[in-house]
Amino acid sequence: MNELKNKKILIVDDEKELLKILSGTLYNNGFYNIYTAPDCEAALKTANEQSIALYLLDVNLPDGDGFALFEKLREISSVPAIFLTARGEGNDRIKGLGLGADDYIVKPFLADELILRINAVLKRVYGIAETKSAFSLSGCTVNFETASVNKNGKEIPLTAKEYILIKKLWENRNKIVTSDALCMAAWGEEYYGYENTLMVHIRRLRQKIEAEPSKPKHLLTVKGLGYKLVVNDE
Repeated sequence: MNELKNKKILIVDDEKELLKILSGTLYNNGFYNIYTAPDCEAALKTANEQSIALYLLDVNLPDGDGFALFEKLREISSVPAIFLTARGEGNDRIKGLGLGADDYIVKPFLADELILRINAVLKRVYGIAETKSAFSLSGCTVNFETASVNKNGKEIPLTAKEYILIKKLWENRNKIVTSDALCMAAWGEEYYGYENTLMVHIRRLRQKIEAEPSKPKHLLTVKGLGYKLVVNDE
């Protein structure tokens, strides 16, 4: 659980007092990497500068709304998100969850409930079964604790989906992992139709972990079956 609490969380809300309360609540529960933003513009700036692992988004913002912000964030990453809003109407809940958000909490809410929901999302997305927190390939290191790749001295953040996929492949290293199994890990039971999206994520992973992404040596395609993460230093 300590690994999960090291994740960076961005809270987006235009109420300064609420930002202070939420930040304090998270800090008191062991989450020390907390970022805040009062509007969409500041949130997008932080998202582009930091390896955020979870977004807490208010729906009503001065320069837009949380739904539109979430869609913009989805263009740069697949990081999980929880909506925090005073709106309790069913349509808003359906819209938020329909966009792909991981949870929806209506204000006011208990601090304990918020922490439980945050822990549940982080554990589901980033929970690490392996005791090993990092592994090396030729020219780079994949770090599970920071959800990043260190390549040529530069830290490259992994998106939530990339993290899930590389973890699944690492847990089955040097073995074929079917496309269905990878899609199931990343998108759950409703994974049908995500095969092309999986290919996109695999290509982006190769760009991060391979010395020559167009000629991969580690993340290999097994035609007609799936993919294999080849690790030679076992």
